[in-house]
Amino acid sequence: MNIPNILTLLRVALIPIFILLYYLPLHWSYLAAAVVFTLASLTDWLDGYLARKWQQSTAFGAFLDPVADKLMVAVALILLVQSHANFWITAPAMVIIGREIVISALREWMAELGARAQVAVSNLGKYKTAAQMVALIVLLANPPTFTAWVILGYVLLMISAILTLWSMCLYLKAAWPYMSMQPDQKSDK
Repeated sequence: MNIPNILTLLRVALIPIFILLYYLPLHWSYLAAAVVFTLASLTDWLDGYLARKWQQSTAFGAFLDPVADKLMVAVALILLVQSHANFWITAPAMVIIGREIVISALREWMAELGARAQVAVSNLGKYKTAAQMVALIVLLANPPTFTAWVILGYVLLMISAILTLWSMCLYLKAAWPYMSMQPDQKSDK
């Protein structure tokens, strides 16, 4: 156990806290939930930075970090879909969660073939994540009413969904040569 892994575990531990804050019937609850979500998001950057700087990357951290990210995002999207209950949140949420399932399965399958590097995280994925996190923070911080902030959150989430589909297509294109092989060819790669 090291500090980067503790930060990743903290990110998971903050999930029930931001859920509780989001549902509190207080005027400041949305903002408090968004602040906790933001802190959790910042630990994602910090744990990776520290793991590289201090050369403390571990197999446990490599496993847990993307799991923590996906849990955090999925929970935030589910909260928002439930409270906003409209197309502008539901459609991007379905795209984002669906893409995460597809790409996680693709990476696992490619790892079995010894070709996981073909579907490594790209810069496009990083831009998608940035737009997605800003959208989620804006939407979590505001009640589900049509205000300029909420509309901005919807726009950013739609942009994130478009980037999500685009990056998924790029990952699938990179993996296509492996998917189109005959079973006996895969063992030769």
